[in-house]
Amino acid sequence: MKFDYLKRKRILLVDDEQAILDMVLSILHEDGFQNIATAKSVKEAVELSEAYRPELAILDVMLPDGSGFALMEVLKSKADYPVLFLTARGEDDDKFRGFGLGADDYMVKPFLPKELLFRIHAILRRSYKAENPFVKLADSEIDFDRAEVIRNGEHISLTAKEYDILTALYRNAGRIVTIDALCEAAWGDNPFGYENSLMAHIRRIREKVEVNPSRPVSLITIKGLGYKLIVEENGS
Repeated sequence: MKFDYLKRKRILLVDDEQAILDMVLSILHEDGFQNIATAKSVKEAVELSEAYRPELAILDVMLPDGSGFALMEVLKSKADYPVLFLTARGEDDDKFRGFGLGADDYMVKPFLPKELLFRIHAILRRSYKAENPFVKLADSEIDFDRAEVIRNGEHISLTAKEYDILTALYRNAGRIVTIDALCEAAWGDNPFGYENSLMAHIRRIREKVEVNPSRPVSLITIKGLGYKLIVEENGS
């Protein structure tokens, strides 16, 4: 099955109705999305977003301690990522206000699950279309779309953690990525204590991308600091 990198995106879902949260979570999980955080208020969403670093927010307009419009302004002031409003407020003025503030889409409850998924996929494809590289290393190639390494004609699958680590390294290709940053990329909000696990994953990645993992030329250790990925070129 084709690996869909978009389904690894972190989604923040904000609604004060538990039934809506449960339903949307079920729809997303069944479609393969796993990185989903939920909040029921403006305050909770703002606090959660600072640690969770969402890549898509799905917001209700009517929340117990404020409006989704105000929440979107706060979220976008901290980081620029797409926003979809999912709300019972279907008046034209509300839609115009949402789009005027920079929302990427606006859906009115009740909604069809397939339509929600269609719109989410469309937003993610527009927003992250550049994150589908085919990367050439010295002795192998990485296909991020399929989450695999190609070496000597062999297709070698990447695990989820290996994929996260390689993604962080690729985004900073040619630059040092610290151990802490790589641990955070792979293990999230509480990365402390994973240094040994990171070393084990780096070793397995080298076994996949290097001809001689003991003498790496693509995934380099920068002693005392972190690691660096040396990229030859990108392809399509």
